[in-house]
Amino acid sequence: HVQLVESGGGSVQAGGSLRLSCAASGYGYMLYCMGWFRQAPGKERERVAVVDTYGAKTYADSVKDRFTVSKDNAKSTLYLQMNSLKPEDTAMYYCAAELGRCRDFSYWGQGTQVTVS
Repeated sequence: HVQLVESGGGSVQAGGSLRLSCAASGYGYMLYCMGWFRQAPGKERERVAVVDTYGAKTYADSVKDRFTVSKDNAKSTLYLQMNSLKPEDTAMYYCAAELGRCRDFSYWGQGTQVTVS
């Protein structure tokens, strides 16, 4: 099992930046596919960015060229650098993990709120 704790959310003006962190605890961090998801009120959860166990990264079209996902295996921490933020990026952001594969994520953090005005 892995436990996930997000941090770094907040309020920012459009065009600003934020960096989210997701600290993982538990065995075998490097064996997990890790990702960021978000959910705005009244909307379905959206997959934002994922990094697989080989380090390959995929992004939602809506955040490409603005967001960057990265993994620090030594610190067992996942990051999401968000630049050029837009009001439509406002959502609760969740970190997720799944052993091996990048689907049907089993482990979720509690979420961190990002508000862009």
